[in-house]
Amino acid sequence: MDLGNFWNIFEGFKDLGSNPLMLGMLAIGVILIFLGIAKRMEPLLLIPIGTGIILANLPLGESVNPATGEVTGGFLYYFYEYGLFNGLIPLLIFLGLGALTDFEPLLARPATFLLGAAAQFGVFIALIGTLALGMTPWFDFGLKEAASVAIIGGAEGPTTIYVAAKMQQIGADPGIFAAVVVACYSYMALVPIIQPPIIRLLTTKRERQIKMSYPEHPVPQRAKIVFPVVVIVLCGLFIPRAAPLIGMFMFGNLLRECGVVERLAGAAQNELMNIVTILLGLTVGSTMIAARFFTLDTIAVFVLGIFAFIMATAAGVLLGKLMCVLTKGKVNPMIGAAGVSAVPMAARVVQNMAAKEDPSNFLLMHAMGPNVAGAIGAAVAGGVLLSLVQ
Repeated sequence: MDLGNFWNIFEGFKDLGSNPLMLGMLAIGVILIFLGIAKRMEPLLLIPIGTGIILANLPLGESVNPATGEVTGGFLYYFYEYGLFNGLIPLLIFLGLGALTDFEPLLARPATFLLGAAAQFGVFIALIGTLALGMTPWFDFGLKEAASVAIIGGAEGPTTIYVAAKMQQIGADPGIFAAVVVACYSYMALVPIIQPPIIRLLTTKRERQIKMSYPEHPVPQRAKIVFPVVVIVLCGLFIPRAAPLIGMFMFGNLLRECGVVERLAGAAQNELMNIVTILLGLTVGSTMIAARFFTLDTIAVFVLGIFAFIMATAAGVLLGKLMCVLTKGKVNPMIGAAGVSAVPMAARVVQNMAAKEDPSNFLLMHAMGPNVAGAIGAAVAGGVLLSLVQ
């Protein structure tokens, strides 16, 4: 036996010792898994993401090594290259989300479209902030990097991945992609912690106790079927860059509402959504490689991301307050916070806060209107950013 080759069995320890940052990333992966299991913080995302981080930062990188010549790459490399980077996984996620989404609360109160649009204010605030940082000597942020960071404000994971990947394809710093995606999903998981203080700061107790009435007549089924088709056509005409995202979202919803393809709708809601969620989490986690993650740019992305999220929430609540005044107290301003998307977490936050103020107040369905409007708004904002840059 060649003892030199024998010691290769333990070469992982040598690699780990030469790169202590790996230990930091492994710790982050373990923490995310802990939060998902013990604290039930978005376990469907945090557990796969945490596992992906661990796999990507093991010595020798066997799971993520790129293909070179005749040597095949790690399995996560192919997930990233052919699923995440080319936009396939985000589009399939949007298909599943569309099949799970009920647009009736939005169609019953079309004015809540405005709340979803207002929450996109955070996107453009983050765009300006990133460009401003890029003018300093410490950061090299151009328009492509700024667009990648800005979309965090939409709090819509698939849209963030799609836009950031497109920006990397046309020359954005590759290190930004991982930071942007992880920041977005981290803040989505922290919605129940981030949003309540902002809502309480901007609303009074009396406003938080407002009860909202439900429409007397249900939305006709015909309207639910026509709606996704109309949105696809309008998006293709006015914001063609957002057409892939909006198109898959609305196609999934059409499967749900048309009533003649229950099997396809069920597959999109369950089997497809579950499989793609696993692939998404593992692949997002695999982008968090130590050498790319522990940088000043990454810290800036996380700070700008939380700022964008806060501004998006504040903008939605403030527009909700204006609608409350204009309707003479018929709109609870808190539902504006749900306009940041993060479906359905933001809507649940609104419901939980309403229940704490008054256990008989049920705002969940009212909050779902701006919540799904925010998902559409985030995709539209992503299309606008892609149009500005490309």
